[in-house]
Amino acid sequence: MAIVLGDNRYGKAEVRLVRVDRGTDRHEITDLNVSVALAGDLADTHLTGSNDKVLATDTQKNTVFAFARAGIGAIEDFGLRLARHFVDSQASIHRARVRIDQYSWTRLAVGGAPAPHSFARAGDGTRTAVLTYDGEHAWALSGITDLTVLNSTDSEFWGFPRDQYTTLQETKDRILATAVTATWRHTTTDAVDWDASFDAARTSLLDAFAATFSHSLQQTLHAMGKRVLTDDPAIAEIRLSLPNKHHFLSDLTPFGLDNPGEVFYAADRPYGLIEGTVLRDDAPPAGPAWD
Repeated sequence: MAIVLGDNRYGKAEVRLVRVDRGTDRHEITDLNVSVALAGDLADTHLTGSNDKVLATDTQKNTVFAFARAGIGAIEDFGLRLARHFVDSQASIHRARVRIDQYSWTRLAVGGAPAPHSFARAGDGTRTAVLTYDGEHAWALSGITDLTVLNSTDSEFWGFPRDQYTTLQETKDRILATAVTATWRHTTTDAVDWDASFDAARTSLLDAFAATFSHSLQQTLHAMGKRVLTDDPAIAEIRLSLPNKHHFLSDLTPFGLDNPGEVFYAADRPYGLIEGTVLRDDAPPAGPAWD
């Protein structure tokens, strides 16, 4: 029996990068968390310890900062520039993957006017991108995490199987809340307006969540994914992860009070986790995009 080295990769994880654009008195903030993973002809370093084909992870970190000096733009473009550089400049590297999380900041106001250089961290979801390049082809995944949404009604959950361990009561009116993680695959990386595409996908997710009378969180997931694909033909596939952020009606009877669906206990765990993929049946192959 032979023992062989399997798939492997290495890189610099979570490079925290903040760029301040000072071209005018009105500054702009770009706040990123960048992770690089490289794969290729790297067996020697695993088997013998030779580092002659290993681009140091410290060099990868420095490259991220150096590339930021020329400007960042859309995170998909920035990630593609980095991925192509690592593959095209290093003979031993055959595939590069760059994952980027972008944290949003909201401009503060002073006396009712927008402040030119004061910001507060926004809490409406974190934009993400994963860019992969293998020397010939590029793949782009865009997405969002921690997009927390809630419907205070228009949600039901009933008709489920019951056995000796079932205590959950059926309901025809409940709070439905979740923190959306969504990742969508683009059909191309050429001539894409990444910012407009992201804004449109985020709007589609929110519109579908708000407009769907939900009989299950699974139904809502499908409606959200379908809306994104319907609204943007350049998106081939979307994967969603929706934790059910349970809200349980608080029992106020010990205090002599009724509770007509107004006071709830928000439980953080355990929680139901609903995950699924919605895609076009004629979508082009994903290649290594999701690896």
